[in-house]
Amino acid sequence: MSTPTPATLLFDVGKTHKKWSVVGPENRLLDAEEQVFPEIADDDGFPCDDLAALTRWLPDCYERLRRDPRWRITEVQCLAYGASFVHLGADGQAVAPLYNYLKPMPGALENRFYDMIGREFGQSKAAFAAATCSPAMGMLNSGLQLYFLKYARPEIFQKIHTSLHLPQYLSWLLTGEKVSDYTSLGCHTALWDFARRDYHGWVYREGLDRLLAPLSGGFVEQGGLRIGRGLHDSSAALLRYVGRDNFLLISTGTWVVNLNPFNNEPLTEEQLRRDCLCYLSPEGRQTKASRVFLGKEHEYQCGRIAAHFGVKSDFYLDASQYSGLPPGLKNTFVPACMQGTGPFPEQAAGEWDLSPYPSAEAAYGALLHGLADLLKASIGLIDNGVSNYFVEGGFVRNRWFMALLRVYFPAVTTL
Repeated sequence: MSTPTPATLLFDVGKTHKKWSVVGPENRLLDAEEQVFPEIADDDGFPCDDLAALTRWLPDCYERLRRDPRWRITEVQCLAYGASFVHLGADGQAVAPLYNYLKPMPGALENRFYDMIGREFGQSKAAFAAATCSPAMGMLNSGLQLYFLKYARPEIFQKIHTSLHLPQYLSWLLTGEKVSDYTSLGCHTALWDFARRDYHGWVYREGLDRLLAPLSGGFVEQGGLRIGRGLHDSSAALLRYVGRDNFLLISTGTWVVNLNPFNNEPLTEEQLRRDCLCYLSPEGRQTKASRVFLGKEHEYQCGRIAAHFGVKSDFYLDASQYSGLPPGLKNTFVPACMQGTGPFPEQAAGEWDLSPYPSAEAAYGALLHGLADLLKASIGLIDNGVSNYFVEGGFVRNRWFMALLRVYFPAVTTL
Protein backbone atom coordinates (compact mmCIF):
# COMPACT_ATOMS: atom_id res chain seq x y z
CA MET A 1 0.00 0.00 0.00
CA SER A 2 1.43 3.37 -1.02
CA THR A 3 2.15 6.08 1.53
CA PRO A 4 -0.45 8.90 1.49
CA THR A 5 0.84 12.14 -0.01
CA PRO A 6 1.03 15.14 2.39
CA ALA A 7 -1.38 17.74 1.06
CA THR A 8 -3.12 21.07 1.61
CA LEU A 9 -6.88 21.40 1.23
CA LEU A 10 -8.07 24.71 -0.21
CA PHE A 11 -11.67 25.89 -0.25
CA ASP A 12 -12.30 28.77 -2.66
CA VAL A 13 -15.81 30.19 -2.46
CA GLY A 14 -16.55 32.64 -5.24
CA LYS A 15 -19.76 34.41 -6.14
CA THR A 16 -20.38 31.94 -8.95
CA HIS A 17 -18.22 28.87 -8.33
CA LYS A 18 -17.55 27.01 -5.11
CA LYS A 19 -14.38 24.93 -5.35
CA TRP A 20 -12.12 22.69 -3.36
CA SER A 21 -8.67 21.55 -4.39
CA VAL A 22 -6.12 19.22 -2.86
CA VAL A 23 -2.56 20.38 -3.48
CA GLY A 24 0.49 18.22 -2.90
CA PRO A 25 4.22 19.00 -2.67
CA GLU A 26 5.55 21.62 -5.12
CA ASN A 27 1.98 22.92 -5.62
CA ARG A 28 1.03 19.82 -7.59
CA LEU A 29 -2.75 19.58 -8.00
CA LEU A 30 -3.90 16.16 -6.79
CA ASP A 31 -7.65 16.59 -7.19
CA ALA A 32 -10.27 19.32 -7.42
CA GLU A 33 -14.00 19.83 -7.76
CA GLU A 34 -16.09 22.84 -8.73
CA GLN A 35 -19.76 23.41 -8.01
CA VAL A 36 -22.41 26.01 -8.68
CA PHE A 37 -25.23 26.48 -6.15
CA PRO A 38 -28.47 28.02 -7.44
CA GLU A 39 -29.17 31.35 -5.83
CA ILE A 40 -32.13 31.82 -3.51
CA ALA A 41 -34.00 34.99 -2.51
CA ASP A 42 -33.45 37.07 0.61
CA ASP A 43 -36.25 38.59 2.71
CA ASP A 44 -36.78 41.28 0.05
CA GLY A 45 -36.78 38.82 -2.82
CA PHE A 46 -33.28 39.89 -3.96
CA PRO A 47 -31.00 37.05 -5.18
CA CYS A 48 -28.41 35.83 -2.69
CA ASP A 49 -26.15 32.88 -2.03
CA ASP A 50 -27.75 29.84 -0.39
CA LEU A 51 -26.07 29.99 3.02
CA ALA A 52 -27.64 26.74 4.23
CA ALA A 53 -26.33 24.83 1.19
CA LEU A 54 -22.86 26.35 1.62
CA THR A 55 -22.90 25.54 5.34
CA ARG A 56 -23.62 21.87 4.54
CA TRP A 57 -21.24 21.61 1.61
CA LEU A 58 -17.98 22.76 3.20
CA PRO A 59 -17.93 20.52 6.31
CA ASP A 60 -19.15 17.54 4.25
CA CYS A 61 -16.31 17.98 1.76
CA TYR A 62 -13.84 18.53 4.57
CA GLU A 63 -14.73 15.28 6.34
CA ARG A 64 -14.79 13.26 3.10
CA LEU A 65 -11.45 14.58 1.87
CA ARG A 66 -9.74 14.10 5.24
CA ARG A 67 -10.62 10.39 5.07
CA ASP A 68 -9.42 9.91 1.49
CA PRO A 69 -6.56 7.35 1.56
CA ARG A 70 -4.74 8.97 -1.36
CA TRP A 71 -3.38 11.80 0.77
CA ARG A 72 -2.81 13.06 4.29
CA ILE A 73 -4.26 16.54 4.78
CA THR A 74 -1.91 18.64 6.93
CA GLU A 75 -3.27 22.14 6.24
CA VAL A 76 -6.63 23.68 5.37
CA GLN A 77 -7.31 27.20 4.11
CA CYS A 78 -10.61 28.91 3.31
CA LEU A 79 -10.72 31.68 0.72
CA ALA A 80 -13.92 33.54 -0.15
CA TYR A 81 -15.26 36.67 -1.74
CA GLY A 82 -15.49 39.73 0.43
CA ALA A 83 -18.06 42.38 1.29
CA SER A 84 -20.36 39.75 2.80
CA PHE A 85 -21.26 39.04 6.41
CA VAL A 86 -22.77 35.99 8.06
CA HIS A 87 -24.71 37.11 11.12
CA LEU A 88 -24.85 34.58 13.95
CA GLY A 89 -27.10 34.48 16.99
CA ALA A 90 -25.94 33.46 20.46
CA ASP A 91 -26.61 29.81 19.55
CA GLY A 92 -24.32 29.96 16.51
CA GLN A 93 -27.17 29.83 14.01
CA ALA A 94 -27.51 32.35 11.20
CA VAL A 95 -30.18 34.96 11.91
CA ALA A 96 -30.19 36.61 8.46
CA PRO A 97 -29.67 35.70 4.82
CA LEU A 98 -26.22 35.99 3.25
CA TYR A 99 -27.14 39.33 1.73
CA ASN A 100 -25.83 39.93 -1.77
CA TYR A 101 -23.35 42.81 -1.92
CA LEU A 102 -25.16 43.93 -5.09
CA LYS A 103 -28.37 44.49 -3.12
CA PRO A 104 -29.32 48.18 -3.40
CA MET A 105 -28.83 50.29 -0.30
CA PRO A 106 -31.95 52.37 0.41
CA GLY A 107 -31.09 55.88 -0.72
CA ALA A 108 -32.55 57.62 2.32
CA LEU A 109 -30.59 55.37 4.67
CA GLU A 110 -27.35 55.87 2.75
CA ASN A 111 -27.87 59.66 2.92
CA ARG A 112 -28.50 59.35 6.66
CA PHE A 113 -25.24 57.46 7.03
CA TYR A 114 -23.15 60.10 5.25
CA ASP A 115 -24.95 62.89 7.09
CA MET A 116 -23.87 61.20 10.33
CA ILE A 117 -20.27 60.90 9.09
CA GLY A 118 -20.21 64.59 8.28
CA ARG A 119 -21.90 65.69 11.50
CA GLU A 120 -19.99 63.45 13.92
CA PHE A 121 -16.57 63.21 12.24
CA GLY A 122 -16.40 66.26 10.01
CA GLN A 123 -15.70 64.19 6.91
CA SER A 124 -17.22 64.65 3.49
CA LYS A 125 -18.21 61.56 1.54
CA ALA A 126 -14.95 61.80 -0.40
CA ALA A 127 -12.84 62.31 2.75
CA PHE A 128 -14.48 59.31 4.41
CA ALA A 129 -13.77 57.19 1.32
CA ALA A 130 -10.12 58.27 1.45
CA ALA A 131 -9.82 57.50 5.18
CA THR A 132 -11.31 54.01 4.78
CA CYS A 133 -9.88 53.37 1.28
CA SER A 134 -13.41 52.44 0.27
CA PRO A 135 -15.14 54.05 -2.70
CA ALA A 136 -18.79 54.74 -1.86
CA MET A 137 -20.46 51.58 -3.16
CA GLY A 138 -23.53 51.01 -1.01
CA MET A 139 -23.78 47.41 0.20
CA LEU A 140 -20.39 46.65 -1.38
CA ASN A 141 -19.11 48.56 1.63
CA SER A 142 -19.96 45.71 3.98
CA GLY A 143 -19.97 47.98 7.02
CA LEU A 144 -23.07 49.62 5.57
CA GLN A 145 -24.77 46.22 5.66
CA LEU A 146 -24.55 46.39 9.44
CA TYR A 147 -25.89 49.94 9.38
CA PHE A 148 -28.73 48.75 7.14
CA LEU A 149 -29.64 45.98 9.56
CA LYS A 150 -29.55 48.27 12.59
CA TYR A 151 -31.98 50.78 11.12
CA ALA A 152 -33.94 48.92 8.42
CA ARG A 153 -34.09 45.45 10.04
CA PRO A 154 -33.93 46.13 13.81
CA GLU A 155 -35.71 42.85 14.54
CA ILE A 156 -32.81 40.98 12.92
CA PHE A 157 -30.12 43.29 14.28
CA GLN A 158 -31.22 42.64 17.86
CA LYS A 159 -30.61 38.91 17.38
CA ILE A 160 -27.02 39.28 16.18
CA HIS A 161 -24.35 38.07 18.58
CA THR A 162 -21.41 38.00 16.11
CA SER A 163 -21.01 39.11 12.51
CA LEU A 164 -18.28 37.26 10.61
CA HIS A 165 -17.07 38.07 7.14
CA LEU A 166 -17.63 35.10 4.86
CA PRO A 167 -14.01 33.79 4.81
CA GLN A 168 -13.92 33.76 8.61
CA TYR A 169 -17.35 32.11 8.77
CA LEU A 170 -16.07 29.25 6.60
CA SER A 171 -13.09 28.83 8.91
CA TRP A 172 -15.38 28.92 11.96
CA LEU A 173 -17.37 26.01 10.52
CA LEU A 174 -14.20 23.93 10.84
CA THR A 175 -12.56 25.37 13.96
CA GLY A 176 -15.33 26.81 16.10
CA GLU A 177 -13.19 29.96 16.58
CA LYS A 178 -14.72 33.35 15.75
CA VAL A 179 -12.21 35.90 14.46
CA SER A 180 -11.90 38.92 12.21
CA ASP A 181 -8.88 39.40 9.95
CA TYR A 182 -7.13 42.20 8.09
CA THR A 183 -7.81 40.88 4.58
CA SER A 184 -11.57 41.03 5.12
CA LEU A 185 -11.56 44.34 7.02
CA GLY A 186 -9.40 45.92 4.31
CA CYS A 187 -11.78 44.86 1.55
CA HIS A 188 -13.67 48.15 0.83
CA THR A 189 -15.71 47.64 4.01
CA ALA A 190 -15.80 51.31 5.13
CA LEU A 191 -15.07 49.88 8.59
CA TRP A 192 -11.30 50.36 8.83
CA ASP A 193 -9.41 53.63 9.19
CA PHE A 194 -6.17 52.93 7.31
CA ALA A 195 -4.22 55.82 8.87
CA ARG A 196 -5.25 55.00 12.46
CA ARG A 197 -4.99 51.21 11.90
CA ASP A 198 -8.21 50.76 13.83
CA TYR A 199 -11.93 50.73 13.21
CA HIS A 200 -13.24 54.07 12.05
CA GLY A 201 -14.92 56.09 14.77
CA TRP A 202 -18.40 55.50 13.34
CA VAL A 203 -18.09 51.77 14.15
CA TYR A 204 -17.72 52.59 17.85
CA ARG A 205 -20.38 55.29 17.72
CA GLU A 206 -22.93 52.80 16.39
CA GLY A 207 -21.83 50.08 18.82
CA LEU A 208 -20.90 47.71 16.01
CA ASP A 209 -17.52 46.83 17.50
CA ARG A 210 -19.28 44.50 19.98
CA LEU A 211 -20.56 42.42 17.04
CA LEU A 212 -17.13 42.00 15.43
CA ALA A 213 -14.90 39.16 16.55
CA PRO A 214 -11.34 39.83 17.78
CA LEU A 215 -8.69 40.39 15.12
CA SER A 216 -6.53 37.35 14.60
CA GLY A 217 -4.70 35.71 11.72
CA GLY A 218 -2.55 32.69 11.10
CA PHE A 219 -3.69 29.17 11.81
CA VAL A 220 -5.51 27.11 14.39
CA GLU A 221 -3.75 23.88 15.36
CA GLN A 222 -6.45 21.25 15.64
CA GLY A 223 -6.33 17.46 15.48
CA GLY A 224 -2.94 17.43 13.80
CA LEU A 225 -4.07 20.01 11.24
CA ARG A 226 -3.23 23.66 10.63
CA ILE A 227 -6.52 25.36 9.75
CA GLY A 228 -6.36 28.91 8.46
CA ARG A 229 -8.65 31.56 9.89
CA GLY A 230 -9.90 32.53 6.44
CA LEU A 231 -8.68 34.99 3.81
CA HIS A 232 -10.38 37.37 1.40
CA ASP A 233 -9.74 35.81 -2.01
CA SER A 234 -8.28 38.88 -3.74
CA SER A 235 -5.75 39.53 -0.96
CA ALA A 236 -4.92 35.83 -0.73
CA ALA A 237 -4.09 35.81 -4.43
CA LEU A 238 -0.93 37.82 -3.68
CA LEU A 239 0.51 35.23 -1.30
CA ARG A 240 1.94 32.99 -4.02
CA TYR A 241 3.95 35.94 -5.38
CA VAL A 242 5.75 36.78 -2.12
CA GLY A 243 9.40 37.47 -2.90
CA ARG A 244 8.83 38.71 -6.45
CA ASP A 245 9.61 42.32 -7.28
CA ASN A 246 7.87 45.07 -9.24
CA PHE A 247 4.72 43.31 -10.45
CA LEU A 248 0.99 43.89 -10.77
CA LEU A 249 -1.45 41.01 -10.32
CA ILE A 250 -4.61 40.81 -12.43
CA SER A 251 -6.92 38.51 -10.47
CA THR A 252 -9.86 37.56 -12.68
CA GLY A 253 -13.33 36.29 -11.89
CA THR A 254 -16.77 37.86 -11.49
CA TRP A 255 -14.79 40.95 -10.53
CA VAL A 256 -11.36 41.53 -12.00
CA VAL A 257 -9.21 43.00 -9.24
CA ASN A 258 -5.86 44.52 -10.16
CA LEU A 259 -3.41 44.59 -7.25
CA ASN A 260 -0.19 46.60 -7.14
CA PRO A 261 1.80 45.97 -3.93
CA PHE A 262 4.50 48.37 -5.16
CA ASN A 263 2.35 51.50 -5.33
CA ASN A 264 2.40 53.22 -1.94
CA GLU A 265 1.01 56.59 -3.04
CA PRO A 266 -2.12 57.72 -1.16
CA LEU A 267 -5.39 57.24 -2.98
CA THR A 268 -6.63 60.37 -4.71
CA GLU A 269 -10.27 61.40 -4.86
CA GLU A 270 -10.20 60.76 -8.61
CA GLN A 271 -8.89 57.21 -8.11
CA LEU A 272 -11.56 56.55 -5.50
CA ARG A 273 -14.26 57.85 -7.82
CA ARG A 274 -13.03 55.44 -10.51
CA ASP A 275 -13.20 52.33 -8.33
CA CYS A 276 -9.68 52.25 -6.91
CA LEU A 277 -9.19 51.20 -3.32
CA CYS A 278 -6.71 49.59 -0.98
CA TYR A 279 -6.63 46.09 0.42
CA LEU A 280 -4.81 44.83 3.48
CA SER A 281 -2.42 41.88 3.54
CA PRO A 282 -2.79 39.23 6.28
CA GLU A 283 -0.21 41.25 8.22
CA GLY A 284 -2.08 44.54 7.72
CA ARG A 285 0.07 46.03 4.94
CA GLN A 286 -1.63 48.23 2.35
CA THR A 287 -1.96 47.22 -1.34
CA LYS A 288 -3.38 49.59 -3.95
CA ALA A 289 -6.00 48.07 -6.24
CA SER A 290 -8.54 48.83 -8.96
CA ARG A 291 -11.63 46.86 -9.95
CA VAL A 292 -13.76 46.10 -12.99
CA PHE A 293 -16.96 44.00 -13.11
CA LEU A 294 -15.52 42.15 -16.09
CA GLY A 295 -16.59 38.57 -15.39
CA LYS A 296 -20.22 39.55 -14.83
CA GLU A 297 -20.26 41.64 -18.02
CA HIS A 298 -18.70 38.81 -20.03
CA GLU A 299 -21.25 36.29 -18.76
CA TYR A 300 -24.19 38.61 -19.42
CA GLN A 301 -23.12 39.62 -22.92
CA CYS A 302 -22.23 36.06 -23.99
CA GLY A 303 -25.78 35.08 -23.05
CA ARG A 304 -27.14 37.88 -25.24
CA ILE A 305 -24.87 36.97 -28.16
CA ALA A 306 -25.85 33.29 -27.93
CA ALA A 307 -29.56 34.14 -27.89
CA HIS A 308 -29.26 36.67 -30.74
CA PHE A 309 -27.38 34.35 -33.10
CA GLY A 310 -28.93 31.07 -31.97
CA VAL A 311 -25.71 29.42 -30.84
CA LYS A 312 -24.81 27.53 -27.68
CA SER A 313 -23.96 29.66 -24.66
CA ASP A 314 -20.30 28.56 -24.57
CA PHE A 315 -19.74 29.11 -28.29
CA TYR A 316 -16.59 31.12 -27.61
CA LEU A 317 -14.79 28.07 -26.20
CA ASP A 318 -14.50 26.57 -29.69
CA ALA A 319 -10.89 27.29 -30.64
CA SER A 320 -11.78 27.55 -34.33
CA GLN A 321 -14.35 30.29 -33.97
CA TYR A 322 -12.72 33.55 -32.92
CA SER A 323 -10.18 35.29 -35.10
CA GLY A 324 -10.58 38.85 -33.92
CA LEU A 325 -12.76 41.81 -34.81
CA PRO A 326 -13.35 41.87 -38.61
CA PRO A 327 -11.44 44.72 -40.36
CA GLY A 328 -13.51 47.83 -40.90
CA LEU A 329 -16.28 46.82 -38.50
CA LYS A 330 -16.96 49.52 -35.93
CA ASN A 331 -17.07 48.35 -32.34
CA THR A 332 -20.35 49.53 -30.81
CA PHE A 333 -19.90 47.70 -27.50
CA VAL A 334 -21.68 49.30 -24.52
CA PRO A 335 -21.43 47.68 -21.04
CA ALA A 336 -24.65 46.82 -19.25
CA CYS A 337 -23.43 45.79 -15.79
CA MET A 338 -20.88 48.44 -14.83
CA GLN A 339 -22.80 51.63 -14.11
CA GLY A 340 -21.36 53.30 -11.01
CA THR A 341 -18.32 51.00 -10.95
CA GLY A 342 -14.99 50.58 -12.71
CA PRO A 343 -12.85 53.22 -14.42
CA PHE A 344 -15.88 54.98 -16.00
CA PRO A 345 -18.54 54.99 -13.26
CA GLU A 346 -20.48 57.82 -14.90
CA GLN A 347 -21.13 55.77 -18.06
CA ALA A 348 -24.80 54.86 -18.24
CA ALA A 349 -25.76 51.21 -18.67
CA GLY A 350 -26.85 50.48 -22.20
CA GLU A 351 -28.36 47.72 -24.29
CA TRP A 352 -25.58 46.89 -26.72
CA ASP A 353 -26.91 46.69 -30.29
CA LEU A 354 -25.81 43.39 -31.82
CA SER A 355 -27.42 43.97 -35.22
CA PRO A 356 -24.29 45.41 -36.96
CA TYR A 357 -22.39 42.16 -36.41
CA PRO A 358 -22.65 39.42 -39.04
CA SER A 359 -21.97 36.53 -36.65
CA ALA A 360 -21.57 35.52 -33.04
CA GLU A 361 -17.81 35.42 -33.61
CA ALA A 362 -17.73 39.03 -34.80
CA ALA A 363 -19.83 40.18 -31.83
CA TYR A 364 -17.58 38.25 -29.46
CA GLY A 365 -14.54 39.95 -30.97
CA ALA A 366 -16.13 43.32 -30.23
CA LEU A 367 -16.92 42.21 -26.69
CA LEU A 368 -13.33 41.14 -26.01
CA HIS A 369 -11.93 44.39 -27.34
CA GLY A 370 -14.42 46.39 -25.27
CA LEU A 371 -13.59 44.49 -22.10
CA ALA A 372 -9.84 44.74 -22.71
CA ASP A 373 -10.16 48.52 -23.17
CA LEU A 374 -11.95 48.80 -19.82
CA LEU A 375 -9.35 46.64 -18.12
CA LYS A 376 -6.49 48.67 -19.59
CA ALA A 377 -8.07 51.88 -18.30
CA SER A 378 -8.53 50.36 -14.85
CA ILE A 379 -4.96 49.09 -14.63
CA GLY A 380 -3.66 52.46 -15.78
CA LEU A 381 -5.08 54.08 -12.66
CA ILE A 382 -2.67 52.19 -10.37
CA ASP A 383 0.19 51.19 -12.70
CA ASN A 384 3.33 53.09 -11.70
CA GLY A 385 5.64 51.44 -14.22
CA VAL A 386 5.76 47.82 -13.05
CA SER A 387 7.78 45.41 -15.17
CA ASN A 388 5.59 42.31 -14.89
CA TYR A 389 1.87 41.56 -15.07
CA PHE A 390 0.69 38.27 -13.64
CA VAL A 391 -2.80 36.98 -14.50
CA GLU A 392 -4.74 34.32 -12.64
CA GLY A 393 -8.32 33.18 -12.24
CA GLY A 394 -11.09 32.20 -14.62
CA PHE A 395 -10.09 34.35 -17.61
CA VAL A 396 -6.73 32.55 -17.85
CA ARG A 397 -8.65 29.67 -19.47
CA ASN A 398 -9.98 32.01 -22.18
CA ARG A 399 -7.22 31.80 -24.80
CA TRP A 400 -8.71 34.59 -26.90
CA PHE A 401 -8.90 37.08 -24.06
CA MET A 402 -5.38 36.19 -22.96
CA ALA A 403 -4.05 36.64 -26.51
CA LEU A 404 -5.63 40.09 -26.65
CA LEU A 405 -4.33 40.98 -23.18
CA ARG A 406 -0.79 40.18 -24.30
CA VAL A 407 -1.21 42.73 -27.10
CA TYR A 408 -2.16 45.37 -24.51
CA PHE A 409 0.46 44.23 -21.97
CA PRO A 410 3.38 42.38 -23.61
CA ALA A 411 4.83 41.54 -20.17
CA VAL A 412 1.78 39.47 -19.16
CA THR A 413 2.60 36.10 -17.57
CA THR A 414 0.43 33.31 -16.21
CA LEU A 415 1.73 31.07 -13.43
